[in-house]
Amino acid sequence: MPLLEESYHSSLIDRIKASSYELNAGEITICLAQEFGFCYGVDRAVDLAYETRKRFPDRKIYLTSEIIHNPRVNAKLRELGIEFLKTLDSITKDDVVLIPAFGTTVQDLEILKSKGAILVDTTCGSVVAVWRRVEKYAQDGFTSIIHGKFDHEETQATSSRATQYPKGKFLVVKDKEQAQKVCDFILGKLPASNFLEEFKRTASLGFDPETDLVRVGCANQTTMLSSESLEIAEMIQSAMRERYGAEELPNHFRHFDTICSATQDRQDAILKLARSGVDLMVVVGGYNSSNTGHLCEISSEFCPAYHVRDAEEIISRNEIHHKPAHHSEVVVSQNWLPRGKVRIGVTAGASTPNRVIEEVILKVIACARHPES
Repeated sequence: MPLLEESYHSSLIDRIKASSYELNAGEITICLAQEFGFCYGVDRAVDLAYETRKRFPDRKIYLTSEIIHNPRVNAKLRELGIEFLKTLDSITKDDVVLIPAFGTTVQDLEILKSKGAILVDTTCGSVVAVWRRVEKYAQDGFTSIIHGKFDHEETQATSSRATQYPKGKFLVVKDKEQAQKVCDFILGKLPASNFLEEFKRTASLGFDPETDLVRVGCANQTTMLSSESLEIAEMIQSAMRERYGAEELPNHFRHFDTICSATQDRQDAILKLARSGVDLMVVVGGYNSSNTGHLCEISSEFCPAYHVRDAEEIISRNEIHHKPAHHSEVVVSQNWLPRGKVRIGVTAGASTPNRVIEEVILKVIACARHPES
């Protein structure tokens, strides 16, 4: 705990929370979202990683991938001597392997078990809940339609749960546009050849839409935009109802909301803050963090929103490096911080430590106090 406190705790964030989530600094008012930063699942994963190093001081410890999507946290783990696995073949029974908060695929887990290494599973409980739902779909002969990013570790792990079973199939859709193509096929508006071309990378092996889209169940990567996940489920439900009729719908469609509560809380909080009248929003978190990106997307509908990895991305009041909403690359923006009185909303993804958020807030205030910069 002392090491965790030293690495991630922020007394400034504590003070802002105690002051109704606002900090006045001259002409700048920092408005902190009421839910932000480390969630329970992330907190637990990081805690287990540090405990593992303490419990096994003389053993080699490996991570199958980033424990969470935050560069500061992963760099700290490297400092502790926790290495990233390049290949599972190198693992021996004397090693310790950390499974990250996103989980890992069934196939990789079986290989790790066969090696006899000590496994420390930090998989988030919300992710496991989705796995159980997908496994139930597969057992009952329903194809899992997963709203998520196909290359994301969590979605890879989730989809692997479906293919454990003889009738288990999955299809990953990234957005409403792709979901509409699923609906079009169900309603006979899209040929199978077009469908298979669209989903050739993101469907289970041997996927046949003629048979595998007769009975479907919806699930999602836990960090996706919740409103979009619900809309996608409603789109597919409507298509199945139109195709098979309301009475037969339960035999062809299932859905359970699998957005995690922490993701939902952070999205609700940023929506409330954005609607309160801030002039701009700073969203802090790793650029490969899905839930952080969605917070930026929500914010951008109300005001200018800047997703920054950390304080180093804020160069001056005239220059900032950030990843805009709905973009994959980092850009440079000029004159981002207005002069005069300004209310700045601040939030952070679920994998962002309070210490990083503090550094960003202090950098913003420092920039505001140097009008010549």
